[in-house]
Amino acid sequence: MKKFANRLENLGTETAFAVSAQARAWADKGNKVYPFHLGDINLPTPENVVEAANKFSRDGKNGYCPSEGIPELRDAMAHDVGSKRGVTYTADQVSIQPGGKPTIGKFIQTVMNPGDEVLYPNPGYPIYESQIEYHGGKAVSYSYFETDTGFDIDLDGILDSITDNTVALVYNNYQNPISAESSQEEMEAVAALAIENDLWVLSDDAYYEVRYGIEPRSIAAIPGMQERTVILYTFSKRFAMTGWRLGASIGPKDVIANINRLNVNDESCTNHFHQWAMVEAITGDQSGPQQLLDTLQKRRDAAVEGLNAIDGINIAVPNSTFYLFPNVNEIMQRKGLQDLKDLQLQALEQAGVSFCLREHFGRPQADEKDHFIRFAYSGISEEDIGEGMAKLKICFEST
Repeated sequence: MKKFANRLENLGTETAFAVSAQARAWADKGNKVYPFHLGDINLPTPENVVEAANKFSRDGKNGYCPSEGIPELRDAMAHDVGSKRGVTYTADQVSIQPGGKPTIGKFIQTVMNPGDEVLYPNPGYPIYESQIEYHGGKAVSYSYFETDTGFDIDLDGILDSITDNTVALVYNNYQNPISAESSQEEMEAVAALAIENDLWVLSDDAYYEVRYGIEPRSIAAIPGMQERTVILYTFSKRFAMTGWRLGASIGPKDVIANINRLNVNDESCTNHFHQWAMVEAITGDQSGPQQLLDTLQKRRDAAVEGLNAIDGINIAVPNSTFYLFPNVNEIMQRKGLQDLKDLQLQALEQAGVSFCLREHFGRPQADEKDHFIRFAYSGISEEDIGEGMAKLKICFEST
């Protein structure tokens, strides 16, 4: 019998998609579902970007283009990304990707050898863990602890986890799933650990522009960090275009040169006419992205209000992303439940509310005792947020 490659046993997945299947099955039975589970955006891509894509597809931008991306987009991104972070980038420090996710795997392949250790946030985006292990590395997680204002990184845990085999650290400020936002002091402390231990850093900036009333900070702007940091950039959240599959890797020239070599082997090039549309997205009218943020902020406020109205839940208002990560210990105790999956099923069948669990964002540690669930408010209307939360309150407050 033919066998498959052993490395496939180390390949993980986005288990949040399993929740989508569960919610879809419940909806197929004629039930209304309030979809808080998947971090997609049910808002249109700005019209000027759509028009640009249509124009360039008609104008013949339908063939191969440079594997590193068209020069016009790399120039525009170098300026846009650098100016928003207080650093200087040039076009040869930008590699265009078919989405934000490819940067994770290509970064890992570029800086990590089999057996090397890479630190990653847990809870966090599950593809970090998956890609490290798939490529033969040892995935070493670091965690967060809950505070009155959100979540802080366990810096002592990072320090204790660094060994002679540690080569890189994944850092996700404005974080999925917990919306954690580093203070300047925390960011400088992470940078100091990277510099002192000569680590590469992957700065996942997927939600850098999804912020409400705050100025973002970048770890690449800290002295000594730009030369060791690769930024994961995606257009998906900023322009409501998750299905367009466009992103970029931005960092030191030698790293980007090797990522470009992987581009040639993996996909030849990223969609040609979409890249031209992204030049318009970056340099053109910005009213569309602002309207997107305004809508998301209203949804955030409605979702926070709805959750905090539930007896046993108390969450801070996050300044970024479109996720909420409440502690539901009291809910579990009230209902006499031990497994979060039982709470998830009750919420779906009794209230029609679908959400993700902590376990969907990295393997829980053996000593974890708290129960958390994640709500995404990017794919559900403000009206449905209010309706869903009212029904969830009844479900969660019942015994």
